[in-house]
Amino acid sequence: FKRIGYAGRVTGHGFRHTMSTILHEQGYNTAWIETQLAHVDKNSIRGTYNHAQYLDGRREMLQWYADYMDSLEHGGNVVHMVFEKHA
Repeated sequence: FKRIGYAGRVTGHGFRHTMSTILHEQGYNTAWIETQLAHVDKNSIRGTYNHAQYLDGRREMLQWYADYMDSLEHGGNVVHMVFEKHA
């Protein structure tokens, strides 16, 4: 994070939260997102029987996310806001 100018301002977990939120808002399959984040299914029975990796769907989802991040880097769909600190 230091190399890209975010030292002390963000965490890796924060990026995971952001990605999960954006992908859910775009309507991607929750199972794809949770599998990508390496989350364990809280339903132990389903977790025991379901070993799906959803590779095709995750590949499509991650390509969309990469394209979205690239568009933000180049000024696409960004709202610039200025916030003031109040005492």
